[in-house]
Amino acid sequence: MSKLDEMDMKILSVLYNDASISVPQLSKQLGVNLSVTYSRIKRLQKRGVIEKFTIQVNEDNLGLRASALAGLNIDPKLREQVLAEISKIEGVRLIRQVTGRFDIIANFRGKSLDELHKMVYDVLGKLPGVLHAEIFMEVSRTVPPVNFKMVE
Repeated sequence: MSKLDEMDMKILSVLYNDASISVPQLSKQLGVNLSVTYSRIKRLQKRGVIEKFTIQVNEDNLGLRASALAGLNIDPKLREQVLAEISKIEGVRLIRQVTGRFDIIANFRGKSLDELHKMVYDVLGKLPGVLHAEIFMEVSRTVPPVNFKMVE
């Protein structure tokens, strides 16, 4: 697979931060011909670098103003069962298997911190295979813009 160049990285950065931008707007912003921009995007899709275009929902505006992370220690023999059960819980936004202090880190959204606390300790903590659950409540959030850089 050939390497991505600086223009590919600029296209990825702009699209990552706002995938709703039109190709004409993107091409104007980057100072590149429209057909070049379009073909670059198609090539990035074909190569699997761009998997899909999606939306980002403002969950605060849906009333889901509280966010938390849960660190879980699980019985390794029940890993797949635990992952399947966590995936069914309403409010779960992301599940990652990690190394270190926890086996799984899960991100949750809910109406209140109290709701999230109950979700982690009364639902997650009682799942068969979950040995320990610890919750980290979000108190503020900063989402910096992404700028992809070429890696040698």
